[in-house]
Amino acid sequence: MLKRGDANHSVDMTDAEPPRDPALRRPLERLAARDPDLAAAFAACGLPPVQRQARGFAGVLDTVLAQQVSAGATRAIRRRLHDAVGELTPRAFLALDDADLRAIGLSRQKVRYGRGIAEATLSGELDFEAIAGLGDVDAKAALCRIKGIGPWTAELYLLFALGRPDIWPAADLAVQEALKRLKGLPTRPNTRRMRELGEPWRPYRSAAARFLWHYYRHPGM
Repeated sequence: MLKRGDANHSVDMTDAEPPRDPALRRPLERLAARDPDLAAAFAACGLPPVQRQARGFAGVLDTVLAQQVSAGATRAIRRRLHDAVGELTPRAFLALDDADLRAIGLSRQKVRYGRGIAEATLSGELDFEAIAGLGDVDAKAALCRIKGIGPWTAELYLLFALGRPDIWPAADLAVQEALKRLKGLPTRPNTRRMRELGEPWRPYRSAAARFLWHYYRHPGM
């Protein structure tokens, strides 16, 4: 998929897609009733596959690992990391030295980010239970206070780990490209234009984003 800094999405799919997500049917049907372009694409592509993310440190770190890396490379890194530590906890991550983490496939920057996130979790500076009780804006702000967690990472955590229904990752390049195709736009919309285009899809923008990632994977539809 398209990559650029924190504004990307590496959809973690194996070659055999997981089952379709029935929880998305109702919000997508409601969006389709409002938007004929989305309705036509939904009829062609069907429901997106099930995709979930762990809560807490492991979930955030998984998303950090996906920054600027292809889906296949991300899966390989995650697999090697989980093989090395078993359960991915902050203490288990910190127990690996830099050479171990580099051998697993983490860049130097991601080693620093991972250590910082692990230390912030252990110190209580990053309190995932408290974040789960906050509204979307405050939860995103709390996550983004930690170096290595940018807006895209925070948005994906809220969407996939916490299941928030109205998260709109407007800077995600794959979502931008999918919306360009869906709406027949001459150029890929920038973040500001994406926010405007997403407004009519409230309060189901998470479902819209999930569908657009799915639609992006099916360019012939």
